[in-house]
Amino acid sequence: MSEPIRILIVEDHHVVRQGLVALIKSVDDMEVVAEAADGRQGVDLHRKHRPDVTIMDLRLPLLGGVEAIQEIRQITPNARVIVLTTFDGDENIYRALQAGARGYLLKDMFGEELMDAIRAVHAGKTRIPAVVAQRLAERMRGPELTSREMDVLRLIVGGKSNKEIGGALHISEATVKTHINNLLGKLGVSDRTQAATSAIQRGIVELS
Repeated sequence: MSEPIRILIVEDHHVVRQGLVALIKSVDDMEVVAEAADGRQGVDLHRKHRPDVTIMDLRLPLLGGVEAIQEIRQITPNARVIVLTTFDGDENIYRALQAGARGYLLKDMFGEELMDAIRAVHAGKTRIPAVVAQRLAERMRGPELTSREMDVLRLIVGGKSNKEIGGALHISEATVKTHINNLLGKLGVSDRTQAATSAIQRGIVELS
């Protein structure tokens, strides 16, 4: 009998976390070695327990999921992390996989899919469902926003006018308009409202 797969769960919603614990306890080849309610605690518990697989939510208190994955992989470069989230925006997926996640699952999947993914990732494979892979492919084809365009987009999402954006970034209104026109084209939208909606839906800008 081989040793069970040792799992760390990082999830801030207590009910969801307890559901995952119960699900994993229902199979013989896995065990939960630790549970964390925020990203910082997740990194600390990973350092302490060195689990075989970490299940990580994206939106976490104190330290976000992507940042937690990055820190965990600094501690253990070959750490095996599965993102389990409700967020399916292409930018969320891209950032998580760039950080080193080996799997990206959505919370509406069946329990058996999670079990299969844990076993696959533990065996050194990746597990990305077709719908997630499609979103990632779309993200990879799209043009990158510059850091200045990202600054402007965040302020648009924050409801700022062109004048307010110019003041915040110390640039002219004409320059603001140029940046907006460029990012509208890159996002494939026709106005500021659509740009803000797309940025939130895709996970490019997170609402604070």
